[in-house]
Amino acid sequence: VQLQASGGGLVQPGDSLRLSCVVSGFTNGFGFEYYAMAWFRQAPGKEREWISCISRRDGSTYKSDSVKGRFTASRDIAKNTAYLQMNSLKSEDTAVYFCAAARGLCSRSTEGYRYWGQGTQVTVSS
Repeated sequence: VQLQASGGGLVQPGDSLRLSCVVSGFTNGFGFEYYAMAWFRQAPGKEREWISCISRRDGSTYKSDSVKGRFTASRDIAKNTAYLQMNSLKSEDTAVYFCAAARGLCSRSTEGYRYWGQGTQVTVSS
């Protein structure tokens, strides 16, 4: 299973961005809908931080307190793609953003995910 993240860039405080994560290489008949999809971010010198997850079962979403009200995760099963809509961006949102996939349940730990995208840089600066 391969994940390809994209959509990062340099924006100003208050702007919006939408990240995408295309998933491919499914095996054994388990398609995109069988995977919990999560987003993490990692700022320089900090640990990787869980942001949000979409449940594989019913698409329920979970998000960290740090992004509630600003970030929204979603998925398009037909396109094998997960999204992270980021609004009202702040300088503290600057980080490399990663998508991750797991056949299991949503987890807030990096250890809960076997498959990872390469990361996309988001920089929020005036």
